[in-house]
Amino acid sequence: MSDTDNTPIALVTGASRGLGAALALELARDHHVVAVARTVGALEELDDRIKAIGGSATLAPMDVCMAPAMAQLCRSIHDRWGGVAVWAHTAVHAAPLTPASHLDAKDWSKSVETNVTAMGHLVPYIAPLLGTSGKALFFEDAPAPGAKFFGAYGATKSAQIALARSWAAETEKTGPDVRVLSPSPMPTATRARFHPGEDRTKLADPATEAKRLLAGLD
Repeated sequence: MSDTDNTPIALVTGASRGLGAALALELARDHHVVAVARTVGALEELDDRIKAIGGSATLAPMDVCMAPAMAQLCRSIHDRWGGVAVWAHTAVHAAPLTPASHLDAKDWSKSVETNVTAMGHLVPYIAPLLGTSGKALFFEDAPAPGAKFFGAYGATKSAQIALARSWAAETEKTGPDVRVLSPSPMPTATRARFHPGEDRTKLADPATEAKRLLAGLD
């Protein structure tokens, strides 16, 4: 892809699997996708799928928690393309279900780092790339606050969404357009950890959900 190409840019953080991969694939139909995830193999598989539909992607194998790496990526996006039209954030750490009294310190720390602390640099770094006309998308999939055994994921994902809603309120009149979307339950690896043994045939297809969620933005 040349630097003079007028194709809009979509940044997807957490693009290697599940809803993130489905969103990246759907966005690739009319955007150049910058796909961020830690798993190189999964990103390469996504790239193959994007190429198969005639799209293009830039793969960025990195951890969203690493502020210097994300700063460098955002600077590179700015220097090459000037900004992004869409940012879809699906990167999460889904700690195993456990009673609050049995929280594992490592899982708790990783949940806070990925689901909350990373937002402290992602939003300030990416907001300038979105400008006043871009769209930032966050996804509310945690159970109601206080659900049994969801302490780590529920608390940290709720904090992430609270920050996103504050940003949305602050930019309502000025942009960017910040949305908190609610996907239907899907047969993702994250959901499988939370609902083992569930009949996955009754869950929504991630590709279908990606199309539905993105269609509702216009």
